[in-house]
Amino acid sequence: MTPDQRRRVAALMIGLAALSAATSAAVHLATFPAGLAAALCFTAVIAAALLISWGAEAAQFFMSQGLAVALIALLQVVPEFMVEAVIAWQAGKTGNLDLVFANASGSNRLLTGFGWPLIFFVTDFYHRRKHGRPLEAIALRGEHVVEVLALLLASSWYLVLIWKGTLSLLDAAVLGGGFALYLWILNRLPCEDEEEKDDLIAPPRLLAEAGERRAGRLAIYGLFLLGGAVMWAVAEPFLGAMKDVAVAVGVSEFAFVQWVAPFLTEFPEKVTAVYWSRTVRLAPMALLNMVSSTVNQFTALVAMIPIAYAVSAGHARAIPMDPLHKTEVFLSFATTLYGVACLLKMRFTRVNAYVMLALFLLQFFYKGPIDVLPRTGAFSGTAVSSHTLVAWAYVFLSVAEVARHGKQLRVFQTLRETLATMR
Repeated sequence: MTPDQRRRVAALMIGLAALSAATSAAVHLATFPAGLAAALCFTAVIAAALLISWGAEAAQFFMSQGLAVALIALLQVVPEFMVEAVIAWQAGKTGNLDLVFANASGSNRLLTGFGWPLIFFVTDFYHRRKHGRPLEAIALRGEHVVEVLALLLASSWYLVLIWKGTLSLLDAAVLGGGFALYLWILNRLPCEDEEEKDDLIAPPRLLAEAGERRAGRLAIYGLFLLGGAVMWAVAEPFLGAMKDVAVAVGVSEFAFVQWVAPFLTEFPEKVTAVYWSRTVRLAPMALLNMVSSTVNQFTALVAMIPIAYAVSAGHARAIPMDPLHKTEVFLSFATTLYGVACLLKMRFTRVNAYVMLALFLLQFFYKGPIDVLPRTGAFSGTAVSSHTLVAWAYVFLSVAEVARHGKQLRVFQTLRETLATMR
């Protein structure tokens, strides 16, 4: 195939994906049966995710890879922002706070506890097919220490929320400011080398070549906007259709909000992750996408909750946290803490993937209290929730991970070297 033929094929693929995304998003304008609406939305989300992924692969040649991935991660969480905004708005009107933290805590754990292992195992599968041997680890570059530390700092604010027992507008200001600083630092990091364009598949390579001109860059930004608009357009009808299906099969509202809704709203990230992971070479970018999405959730998403709640209620008021909220939030922090501990050595290994997935699945088997001491005697009735035990297991394993690889950790040196390359 000649270069001109490859360009035409690439242009056709991009055009078909854009057309599919735009037409499938028509579900926002008309009423369809639940099953058909879900199918149309799935088509739209997959097409939009491909457009955003191709655009990000091209954009990393005129902006830092971290910023390109962070921007698509922000676009990908648009549906999740909408769901959380609706929940917070309704809480401000009704005073019912039961579901305010359900979606945010569930989505954090899904991205890290399920998303990161998914990336490893997909990459491992294609690595075996390509090289005939298993994958030992997904290695990150030194500059990715910025995202890892940003995730640690952002998730640690959950401990402040637990200590205070509230989520307020002050928290929104701190987290929103942290998110802005995160994007500013990423924007100052260097772009990718031109030689790496040859490794891209046809659509992103065409976009990368077009990105050398101003009009081409505008076209890439246009793909970002189209993908984000489609995500926004399909979010409400998709969730509505799936909620009808969930209710019909007996799924509770809390379970839907905490697990089903986040899984659906995070579907774009998973499509992008699988697409990049199957190339093996882009597996670090796929993992970085999940990390950036989690940073977005811990900062911008959580910052939006008290703002929507206060505007809906008509006055500034902090959102109180009950014991269940604190447990779920602590488990989300602990899950992320283990993820950060794994990435501090700038590698995500097979053992890390197995441990993370096992603990993620464990929290579904039993949710009630667990007796940690006999019910009789001086300590009668001493019990803790299973989620609390899983959370402390994450914390213990985080300490063990850092202790085991302590000699390999060069976090501060790597950070200094990375900041020295800032433009």
